[in-house]
Amino acid sequence: MKRIYLDYAATTPTDSEVVEAMKPFFTDIFGNPSSIHGFGQEARRAMEDAREKLALFLGAKTDEIVFTSGGTEADNAAIFGVADKLSHKGKHIITSSIEHHAVLEACKFLEKHGYKITYLPVDKTGLVDPVDVKKAISKDTILITVMHANNEIGTIEPIEEISKIACECGVYMHSDAVQTVGHIPVKVNELGVNLLSLSAHKFYGPKGVGAIYIRKGTKVSPYLYGGDQERGRRASTSNVSGIVGLGKAIELAGNRMDKEAKFQSSLRDRLIKEIPEIIDDSYLNGHSASRLPNNVNFTFAFIEGESILLNLDMMGIAASTGSACTSSLLEPSHVLLAIGLPHELAHGSLRVTFGRWTKEKHIDYLIEHLPKIVDKLRRMSPLYEGK
Repeated sequence: MKRIYLDYAATTPTDSEVVEAMKPFFTDIFGNPSSIHGFGQEARRAMEDAREKLALFLGAKTDEIVFTSGGTEADNAAIFGVADKLSHKGKHIITSSIEHHAVLEACKFLEKHGYKITYLPVDKTGLVDPVDVKKAISKDTILITVMHANNEIGTIEPIEEISKIACECGVYMHSDAVQTVGHIPVKVNELGVNLLSLSAHKFYGPKGVGAIYIRKGTKVSPYLYGGDQERGRRASTSNVSGIVGLGKAIELAGNRMDKEAKFQSSLRDRLIKEIPEIIDDSYLNGHSASRLPNNVNFTFAFIEGESILLNLDMMGIAASTGSACTSSLLEPSHVLLAIGLPHELAHGSLRVTFGRWTKEKHIDYLIEHLPKIVDKLRRMSPLYEGK
Protein backbone atom coordinates (compact mmCIF):
# COMPACT_ATOMS: atom_id res chain seq x y z
CA MET A 1 0.00 0.00 0.00
CA LYS A 2 1.15 3.50 -0.80
CA ARG A 3 1.94 5.80 2.12
CA ILE A 4 1.46 9.49 1.33
CA TYR A 5 2.03 12.22 3.90
CA LEU A 6 -0.20 15.28 3.44
CA ASP A 7 -0.07 16.70 6.97
CA TYR A 8 2.99 18.94 6.81
CA ALA A 9 1.27 21.67 8.87
CA ALA A 10 1.26 19.28 11.84
CA THR A 11 4.96 18.50 11.53
CA THR A 12 7.59 17.97 8.87
CA PRO A 13 10.19 15.23 8.41
CA THR A 14 13.63 16.39 9.47
CA ASP A 15 15.70 17.02 6.36
CA SER A 16 18.63 14.59 6.01
CA GLU A 17 21.04 17.53 5.70
CA VAL A 18 19.73 18.83 9.02
CA VAL A 19 20.25 15.44 10.66
CA GLU A 20 23.85 15.31 9.38
CA ALA A 21 24.53 18.80 10.71
CA MET A 22 23.22 17.78 14.14
CA LYS A 23 25.05 14.47 14.54
CA PRO A 24 28.41 15.75 15.85
CA PHE A 25 26.69 17.62 18.68
CA PHE A 26 25.42 14.44 20.31
CA THR A 27 28.86 12.85 20.67
CA ASP A 28 31.93 14.78 19.51
CA ILE A 29 30.98 18.41 20.21
CA PHE A 30 29.04 17.81 23.41
CA GLY A 31 30.21 20.66 25.63
CA ASN A 32 27.92 22.93 27.60
CA PRO A 33 27.96 26.27 25.72
CA SER A 34 27.95 28.12 29.05
CA SER A 35 31.33 26.58 29.96
CA ILE A 36 34.46 28.65 29.30
CA HIS A 37 36.70 25.75 28.32
CA GLY A 38 37.31 24.64 24.75
CA PHE A 39 34.58 21.99 24.71
CA GLY A 40 31.99 24.54 25.76
CA GLN A 41 33.20 27.28 23.45
CA GLU A 42 33.14 24.99 20.43
CA ALA A 43 29.47 24.31 21.14
CA ARG A 44 28.80 28.01 21.69
CA ARG A 45 30.31 28.92 18.31
CA ALA A 46 27.97 26.47 16.60
CA MET A 47 25.00 27.86 18.49
CA GLU A 48 25.86 31.44 17.58
CA ASP A 49 26.28 30.42 13.94
CA ALA A 50 22.71 29.10 14.01
CA ARG A 51 21.56 32.35 15.63
CA GLU A 52 23.13 34.32 12.79
CA LYS A 53 21.39 32.17 10.18
CA LEU A 54 17.98 32.70 11.80
CA ALA A 55 18.60 36.42 12.26
CA LEU A 56 19.54 36.70 8.58
CA PHE A 57 16.33 34.96 7.50
CA LEU A 58 14.20 37.23 9.69
CA GLY A 59 16.11 40.43 8.97
CA ALA A 60 16.82 40.73 12.70
CA LYS A 61 19.87 41.36 14.88
CA THR A 62 21.46 38.31 16.45
CA ASP A 63 20.91 39.63 19.99
CA GLU A 64 17.17 39.80 19.26
CA ILE A 65 16.94 36.00 18.88
CA VAL A 66 16.17 33.83 21.92
CA PHE A 67 16.09 30.06 21.47
CA THR A 68 13.22 28.14 23.10
CA SER A 69 11.86 24.61 23.25
CA GLY A 70 9.39 25.35 20.45
CA GLY A 71 6.47 27.49 19.35
CA THR A 72 4.34 26.95 22.45
CA GLU A 73 7.05 28.18 24.78
CA ALA A 74 7.78 31.11 22.47
CA ASP A 75 4.11 32.15 22.44
CA ASN A 76 3.84 31.73 26.21
CA ALA A 77 7.08 33.63 26.78
CA ALA A 78 5.84 36.57 24.72
CA ILE A 79 2.43 36.79 26.38
CA PHE A 80 3.43 36.11 29.97
CA GLY A 81 6.64 38.11 29.59
CA VAL A 82 4.84 41.26 28.46
CA ALA A 83 1.94 40.74 30.90
CA ASP A 84 4.34 40.59 33.84
CA LYS A 85 6.66 43.39 32.74
CA LEU A 86 3.92 45.88 31.83
CA SER A 87 1.27 45.02 34.43
CA HIS A 88 1.88 48.43 36.03
CA LYS A 89 0.81 50.09 32.78
CA GLY A 90 -2.31 48.04 32.13
CA LYS A 91 -3.83 44.58 32.02
CA HIS A 92 -5.54 44.46 28.65
CA ILE A 93 -4.49 42.15 25.81
CA ILE A 94 -6.03 41.90 22.34
CA THR A 95 -5.98 38.68 20.35
CA SER A 96 -8.08 36.93 17.71
CA SER A 97 -10.66 34.19 18.05
CA ILE A 98 -8.71 31.85 15.73
CA GLU A 99 -5.32 31.79 17.46
CA HIS A 100 -3.46 28.59 18.23
CA HIS A 101 -4.21 27.18 21.68
CA ALA A 102 -0.68 28.13 22.78
CA VAL A 103 -1.93 31.72 22.63
CA LEU A 104 -5.57 31.24 23.62
CA GLU A 105 -4.84 29.13 26.69
CA ALA A 106 -2.19 31.59 27.87
CA CYS A 107 -4.73 34.39 27.53
CA LYS A 108 -7.38 32.38 29.40
CA PHE A 109 -4.91 31.83 32.23
CA LEU A 110 -4.29 35.57 32.47
CA GLU A 111 -8.03 36.21 32.53
CA LYS A 112 -8.19 34.18 35.75
CA HIS A 113 -5.57 36.50 37.22
CA GLY A 114 -7.20 39.85 36.60
CA TYR A 115 -6.32 40.56 32.98
CA LYS A 116 -8.93 41.59 30.41
CA ILE A 117 -8.67 39.80 27.07
CA THR A 118 -10.42 40.97 23.91
CA TYR A 119 -10.99 38.15 21.41
CA LEU A 120 -11.49 39.78 18.02
CA PRO A 121 -13.86 38.20 15.50
CA VAL A 122 -12.79 37.28 11.99
CA ASP A 123 -14.70 37.37 8.72
CA LYS A 124 -15.84 34.26 6.85
CA THR A 125 -12.38 33.87 5.28
CA GLY A 126 -10.61 34.08 8.63
CA LEU A 127 -9.25 37.62 8.32
CA VAL A 128 -8.93 39.97 11.28
CA ASP A 129 -10.09 43.50 10.44
CA PRO A 130 -7.45 46.07 11.45
CA VAL A 131 -10.30 48.51 12.12
CA ASP A 132 -11.55 46.16 14.85
CA VAL A 133 -8.06 46.11 16.34
CA LYS A 134 -7.94 49.90 16.54
CA LYS A 135 -11.40 50.10 18.12
CA ALA A 136 -10.42 47.54 20.78
CA ILE A 137 -7.32 49.43 21.98
CA SER A 138 -7.70 51.24 25.30
CA LYS A 139 -5.37 53.07 27.67
CA ASP A 140 -4.82 49.75 29.47
CA THR A 141 -3.80 47.76 26.37
CA ILE A 142 -0.27 46.40 26.63
CA LEU A 143 -0.15 43.71 23.91
CA ILE A 144 -1.77 42.71 20.63
CA THR A 145 -1.12 39.11 19.58
CA VAL A 146 -2.39 37.98 16.15
CA MET A 147 -0.98 35.01 14.25
CA HIS A 148 0.78 35.54 10.92
CA ALA A 149 -1.15 32.70 9.26
CA ASN A 150 -3.74 30.31 10.62
CA ASN A 151 -2.60 26.74 11.10
CA GLU A 152 -5.96 25.22 10.14
CA ILE A 153 -7.35 27.25 7.25
CA GLY A 154 -4.14 28.87 5.99
CA THR A 155 -5.36 32.47 5.93
CA ILE A 156 -2.53 35.02 6.09
CA GLU A 157 -3.38 37.94 8.37
CA PRO A 158 -2.69 41.65 7.66
CA ILE A 159 0.06 41.84 10.27
CA GLU A 160 1.75 44.90 8.73
CA GLU A 161 -1.44 46.95 9.09
CA ILE A 162 -2.13 45.72 12.60
CA SER A 163 1.47 46.37 13.69
CA LYS A 164 1.27 49.91 12.34
CA ILE A 165 -1.82 50.56 14.47
CA ALA A 166 -0.12 49.01 17.50
CA CYS A 167 2.95 51.20 17.02
CA GLU A 168 0.88 54.37 16.64
CA CYS A 169 -0.87 53.54 19.93
CA GLY A 170 2.30 52.58 21.79
CA VAL A 171 1.26 48.93 22.17
CA TYR A 172 3.52 45.91 21.73
CA MET A 173 2.73 43.60 18.80
CA HIS A 174 3.36 39.84 18.86
CA SER A 175 2.74 37.39 16.03
CA ASP A 176 2.75 33.61 16.09
CA ALA A 177 4.60 32.85 12.84
CA VAL A 178 4.96 29.11 13.41
CA GLN A 179 3.18 28.32 10.13
CA THR A 180 4.91 30.92 7.98
CA VAL A 181 8.61 30.93 8.87
CA GLY A 182 10.44 28.81 6.31
CA HIS A 183 7.50 28.81 3.89
CA ILE A 184 6.99 32.45 2.92
CA PRO A 185 9.17 35.55 3.46
CA VAL A 186 9.06 36.68 7.10
CA LYS A 187 10.95 39.91 7.75
CA VAL A 188 10.38 41.37 11.18
CA ASN A 189 10.96 44.96 10.13
CA GLU A 190 8.50 44.69 7.26
CA LEU A 191 5.93 43.12 9.55
CA GLY A 192 6.64 45.73 12.21
CA VAL A 193 6.34 43.32 15.14
CA ASN A 194 7.96 43.57 18.57
CA LEU A 195 7.84 39.83 19.14
CA LEU A 196 7.55 36.82 16.84
CA SER A 197 7.39 33.06 17.53
CA LEU A 198 8.60 30.13 15.43
CA SER A 199 9.27 26.40 15.66
CA ALA A 200 11.91 24.34 13.83
CA HIS A 201 9.84 21.21 13.24
CA LYS A 202 7.50 23.15 10.95
CA PHE A 203 10.31 23.80 8.42
CA TYR A 204 12.12 20.43 8.33
CA GLY A 205 14.10 20.94 11.51
CA PRO A 206 14.01 18.86 14.72
CA LYS A 207 11.19 18.85 17.25
CA GLY A 208 11.73 20.45 20.64
CA VAL A 209 13.43 23.64 19.52
CA GLY A 210 12.16 27.04 18.40
CA ALA A 211 12.81 30.71 18.96
CA ILE A 212 11.27 34.01 19.86
CA TYR A 213 12.30 37.27 18.23
CA ILE A 214 12.33 40.16 20.71
CA ARG A 215 12.91 43.56 19.16
CA LYS A 216 15.62 45.56 20.89
CA GLY A 217 14.07 47.79 23.54
CA THR A 218 10.99 45.60 24.03
CA LYS A 219 10.48 45.01 27.74
CA VAL A 220 9.75 41.36 28.53
CA SER A 221 10.20 39.50 31.81
CA PRO A 222 12.01 36.15 31.61
CA TYR A 223 9.72 33.16 31.32
CA LEU A 224 12.12 30.62 32.83
CA TYR A 225 14.41 31.23 35.80
CA GLY A 226 17.53 29.43 36.99
CA GLY A 227 20.46 30.66 34.91
CA ASP A 228 21.70 33.50 32.73
CA GLN A 229 21.55 31.67 29.38
CA GLU A 230 20.32 33.62 26.34
CA ARG A 231 21.58 36.85 27.90
CA GLY A 232 19.43 36.26 30.96
CA ARG A 233 16.22 35.99 28.96
CA ARG A 234 15.71 32.21 29.01
CA ALA A 235 17.27 30.00 31.68
CA SER A 236 18.09 26.35 30.86
CA THR A 237 21.07 24.52 29.41
CA SER A 238 20.93 25.16 25.68
CA ASN A 239 19.78 22.41 23.32
CA VAL A 240 22.85 22.77 21.11
CA SER A 241 22.09 19.93 18.70
CA GLY A 242 18.53 21.17 18.24
CA ILE A 243 19.65 24.77 17.75
CA VAL A 244 22.22 23.66 15.16
CA GLY A 245 19.42 21.75 13.43
CA LEU A 246 17.20 24.82 13.46
CA GLY A 247 20.00 26.88 11.95
CA LYS A 248 20.62 24.39 9.16
CA ALA A 249 16.88 24.04 8.50
CA ILE A 250 16.33 27.77 8.17
CA GLU A 251 19.38 28.06 5.91
CA LEU A 252 17.94 25.38 3.61
CA ALA A 253 14.51 26.98 3.73
CA GLY A 254 15.92 30.33 2.70
CA ASN A 255 17.59 28.74 -0.32
CA ARG A 256 14.61 26.62 -1.40
CA MET A 257 11.58 28.60 -0.27
CA ASP A 258 10.70 30.44 -3.47
CA LYS A 259 10.86 27.31 -5.64
CA GLU A 260 8.97 25.20 -3.12
CA ALA A 261 6.26 27.80 -2.58
CA LYS A 262 5.68 28.12 -6.32
CA PHE A 263 5.23 24.36 -6.77
CA GLN A 264 3.10 23.96 -3.64
CA SER A 265 0.88 26.85 -4.71
CA SER A 266 0.20 25.02 -7.97
CA LEU A 267 -0.88 21.91 -6.03
CA ARG A 268 -3.01 24.04 -3.72
CA ASP A 269 -4.74 25.84 -6.59
CA ARG A 270 -5.37 22.57 -8.37
CA LEU A 271 -7.20 21.15 -5.35
CA ILE A 272 -9.12 24.37 -4.76
CA LYS A 273 -10.33 24.20 -8.35
CA GLU A 274 -10.94 20.47 -8.76
CA ILE A 275 -12.44 19.35 -5.45
CA PRO A 276 -15.69 21.37 -5.81
CA GLU A 277 -15.97 20.05 -9.38
CA ILE A 278 -15.79 16.38 -8.37
CA ILE A 279 -17.45 16.49 -4.92
CA ASP A 280 -20.82 18.18 -4.43
CA ASP A 281 -21.51 20.22 -1.31
CA SER A 282 -17.82 20.89 -0.63
CA TYR A 283 -16.68 24.29 0.61
CA LEU A 284 -13.24 25.89 0.82
CA ASN A 285 -12.34 27.23 4.25
CA GLY A 286 -10.03 30.22 4.49
CA HIS A 287 -9.09 32.99 2.11
CA SER A 288 -8.77 32.05 -1.55
CA ALA A 289 -5.85 34.44 -2.25
CA SER A 290 -4.27 35.53 1.05
CA ARG A 291 -3.35 31.97 1.87
CA LEU A 292 -0.34 29.80 2.69
CA PRO A 293 1.06 28.10 -0.42
CA ASN A 294 0.81 24.61 1.09
CA ASN A 295 -2.62 24.66 2.77
CA VAL A 296 -6.03 23.48 1.56
CA ASN A 297 -8.97 23.10 3.96
CA PHE A 298 -12.37 21.87 2.78
CA THR A 299 -15.64 21.12 4.51
CA PHE A 300 -17.78 18.28 3.16
CA ALA A 301 -21.43 18.47 4.16
CA PHE A 302 -23.28 15.56 5.79
CA ILE A 303 -20.23 13.65 7.06
CA GLU A 304 -17.61 13.91 9.82
CA GLY A 305 -13.98 14.77 9.23
CA GLU A 306 -12.71 11.98 11.50
CA SER A 307 -14.42 9.40 9.29
CA ILE A 308 -12.76 10.89 6.22
CA LEU A 309 -9.37 10.72 7.94
CA LEU A 310 -9.78 7.07 8.93
CA ASN A 311 -10.77 6.09 5.42
CA LEU A 312 -7.92 8.10 3.88
CA ASP A 313 -5.52 6.45 6.31
CA MET A 314 -6.71 3.02 5.15
CA MET A 315 -5.75 4.14 1.64
CA GLY A 316 -2.31 5.21 2.93
CA ILE A 317 -3.01 8.97 2.95
CA ALA A 318 -2.23 11.00 6.07
CA ALA A 319 -4.13 14.28 6.45
CA SER A 320 -5.94 16.02 9.32
CA THR A 321 -9.07 17.84 10.35
CA GLY A 322 -7.16 20.76 11.86
CA SER A 323 -4.54 21.38 14.53
CA ALA A 324 -2.53 18.34 15.62
CA CYS A 325 -2.48 19.78 19.14
CA THR A 326 -6.24 19.20 19.51
CA SER A 327 -6.73 16.17 17.24
CA SER A 328 -7.89 13.96 20.13
CA LEU A 329 -10.82 16.26 20.94
CA LEU A 330 -14.29 15.59 19.58
CA GLU A 331 -15.34 19.23 19.69
CA PRO A 332 -15.56 21.06 16.36
CA SER A 333 -12.69 23.36 15.45
CA HIS A 334 -12.85 26.74 17.17
CA VAL A 335 -11.42 28.21 13.96
CA LEU A 336 -14.21 26.88 11.77
CA LEU A 337 -16.84 28.02 14.26
CA ALA A 338 -15.22 31.47 14.32
CA ILE A 339 -15.53 31.84 10.54
CA GLY A 340 -19.24 31.14 10.84
CA LEU A 341 -19.64 27.44 10.07
CA PRO A 342 -22.47 25.72 11.94
CA HIS A 343 -21.47 22.80 14.16
CA GLU A 344 -22.59 20.14 11.70
CA LEU A 345 -20.39 21.58 8.93
CA ALA A 346 -17.48 22.33 11.24
CA HIS A 347 -17.32 18.61 12.04
CA GLY A 348 -16.81 17.75 8.37
CA SER A 349 -13.51 19.44 7.60
CA LEU A 350 -10.37 18.08 5.96
CA ARG A 351 -6.99 19.82 6.01
CA VAL A 352 -4.44 18.80 3.38
CA THR A 353 -0.98 20.35 3.64
CA PHE A 354 1.99 19.75 1.36
CA GLY A 355 5.72 19.91 1.82
CA ARG A 356 9.18 19.41 0.41
CA TRP A 357 8.57 15.82 -0.72
CA THR A 358 5.01 16.13 -2.03
CA LYS A 359 4.68 15.20 -5.69
CA GLU A 360 1.99 15.75 -8.30
CA LYS A 361 1.24 12.01 -8.30
CA HIS A 362 0.36 12.22 -4.59
CA ILE A 363 -2.34 14.75 -5.42
CA ASP A 364 -3.50 12.50 -8.29
CA TYR A 365 -3.90 9.67 -5.78
CA LEU A 366 -5.83 11.86 -3.35
CA ILE A 367 -8.16 13.11 -6.08
CA GLU A 368 -8.75 9.52 -7.21
CA HIS A 369 -9.80 8.25 -3.79
CA LEU A 370 -11.32 11.20 -1.91
CA PRO A 371 -14.58 11.38 -3.95
CA LYS A 372 -15.15 7.63 -3.41
CA ILE A 373 -14.62 8.00 0.34
CA VAL A 374 -16.97 10.98 0.61
CA ASP A 375 -19.63 9.17 -1.43
CA LYS A 376 -19.36 6.03 0.71
CA LEU A 377 -19.63 7.97 3.95
CA ARG A 378 -22.57 10.03 2.72
CA ARG A 379 -24.48 6.88 1.75
CA MET A 380 -24.03 5.74 5.37
CA SER A 381 -25.00 9.10 6.86
CA PRO A 382 -28.55 9.78 8.13
CA LEU A 383 -27.83 13.48 7.50
CA TYR A 384 -27.59 12.75 3.79
CA GLU A 385 -30.76 10.68 3.46
CA GLY A 386 -33.11 13.58 2.92
CA LYS A 387 -30.95 15.41 0.38
